[in-house]
Amino acid sequence: MFDGFIKTAAVTPKIKVADCIHNAAAICNGIDEAVAAGAKLIVFPELCMTGYTCEDLFWQETLLDGARQGLHQVIFHSRGKDALIFVGLPWEKDGKLYNAAAAVCSGRLLGIIPKSCLPNYNEFYEARHFEPGCRKVEWVDYEGSPVPFGMNQLFVCKEMEGLCVAAEICEDLWVPQPPSIHHALAGATVIVNLSASDEATGKDKYRESLVTGQSARLISGYIYASAGEGESSTDLVFGGHSLIAENGILLKESRRFMNETIYGDIDIRRLVSERRRMTTFQQQGQEEYEKVPFHLELTPTELTRFIDPMPFVPDSPGDREKRCEEILMMQALGLKKRLEHTGCANAVVGISGGLDSTLALLVTAKAFDMLGLSRQDITAVTMPCFGTTDRTYTNACELTRTLGASLREVDIREAVTLHFRDIGHDEKNHDVTYENGQARERTQVLMDIANQTGGLVVGTGDMSELALGWATYNGDHMSMYGVNASVPKTLVRHLVRYYADTCGDEKLKDILLDVLDTPVSPELLPPKDGEISQKTEDLVGPYELHDFFLYYVLRFGFLPRKIYRLAKLAFAGSYEKETILKWLRKFYWRFFSQQFKRSCLPDGPKVGSVAVSPRGDLRMPSDACVRLWQRDLDEVE
Repeated sequence: MFDGFIKTAAVTPKIKVADCIHNAAAICNGIDEAVAAGAKLIVFPELCMTGYTCEDLFWQETLLDGARQGLHQVIFHSRGKDALIFVGLPWEKDGKLYNAAAAVCSGRLLGIIPKSCLPNYNEFYEARHFEPGCRKVEWVDYEGSPVPFGMNQLFVCKEMEGLCVAAEICEDLWVPQPPSIHHALAGATVIVNLSASDEATGKDKYRESLVTGQSARLISGYIYASAGEGESSTDLVFGGHSLIAENGILLKESRRFMNETIYGDIDIRRLVSERRRMTTFQQQGQEEYEKVPFHLELTPTELTRFIDPMPFVPDSPGDREKRCEEILMMQALGLKKRLEHTGCANAVVGISGGLDSTLALLVTAKAFDMLGLSRQDITAVTMPCFGTTDRTYTNACELTRTLGASLREVDIREAVTLHFRDIGHDEKNHDVTYENGQARERTQVLMDIANQTGGLVVGTGDMSELALGWATYNGDHMSMYGVNASVPKTLVRHLVRYYADTCGDEKLKDILLDVLDTPVSPELLPPKDGEISQKTEDLVGPYELHDFFLYYVLRFGFLPRKIYRLAKLAFAGSYEKETILKWLRKFYWRFFSQQFKRSCLPDGPKVGSVAVSPRGDLRMPSDACVRLWQRDLDEVE
């Protein structure tokens, strides 16, 4: 439960219809199994104490007494079990019968939640036996103690901030306005659903879309426990299709037609953070709810959820290709609009033979095609200097020619040497002045060529570089439109590879593949034996780590120690924990100290959920202090 994680379980026991003695024992066994696995929130199916398919047996007092005795057994069994448990059973109140969920914790019955929407169509005849539940909470007697009864109940964990659980039952989810909407707006971060959804061809996909979609709409965790084998097969088959989702992401799905228990680690702090960020998620109606406290021991949660080491890059090849096509289109559309608005029929791109400038040139070519302009009016400028290698120079030239753009070469060695002499800088001193003097000279050349041609300078820097401040202020930091400004480095690589795979030009493909194989470098230091001597990732750290850090810092605002924990899991086997901590410290230091560069960024299109534009996603003071973030990391050492 540390760092906001809670392990949850959806349990589908093999029941016997109308045999509450067997079913109570099966539920208790399921509780034991889930607790042993570390689950703190355990959900069983709808009416699992009796079986959903009892039909007119629900009118038999023997069955109702058996269900009540079975609940008593479960409550007694829950003593000493550190978990909140939801069990489905029929409940009689004021001479009426309700399809209900009992919330149990540590030997106590916390509340009874009745089902609101009773299906009475097709194979369902619930209205024959049950009354629809009401939202307003009343109090019923259970063995001499008052217990809340009603839909509007929130079960609040006193030890874990943000853990607030509410329940709905099966059909409640399938209606136009599910009760879970009101629950979430009142503060519930986790919704449990006790279900007995029978199987039909294709129904599993629709069920999955409902659960994941509702969790996304409510920015919540959603645990859906469904009935399986053991229910009557007179007319129906129950597949035990259980699901656990978090904010639109399916964490775990059971195999159908197999009674099993599934587990999912829900990140409560992530949900709270997302709701806090979204100003349109307005809490309301809390006064209509009964808040029922429960207690759990704060213990570590062993995470089993997949932590993607590349959160900006889709794992599925199909999704990745779709994402790449979308981003290339958005980049090109942004540039197209800027060219149209300014009346520019010429664009200027500094081409180095590296990944970023390659992507910028590809995007520019796409924008020109969309405008019906000749690619010859794209001026690609290569500016060799002290650190340029034959490999990058050749790739820059060949790429430009193959795309049909106009190549212009401006050797800046003499200009930079003269500049060093003017400011009294020793050319043998390869310090930051030596490096940045070259970068600023290149930007001056690009701007002046744009003036000559009536063109627009297209920026090449990517979001990862901007996050780290790995850009020369008023050098490559500046342009007239930055097409890569919200594309992280890990995604730049996939965009270029996607273009290579889909361009249909073998020569262009070969050039792009060689660019992909070239080490990332600004090439501002002289090469050694003709090879690149200055490799960016040796200096600032691996971009795959920094992109991972960037995602969780900006997207969710996680504590540094939580990001460190996630990174250790995501990069297990690739980086030692000491290496991860070293570069995480470096990330925070650079991210805070370099904000002044981001505060005056050129315009550029946002293409994903994370961006660093000072006019959009990141309104951050340039002189903010990093001390608290660094101190949080001190605690993990």
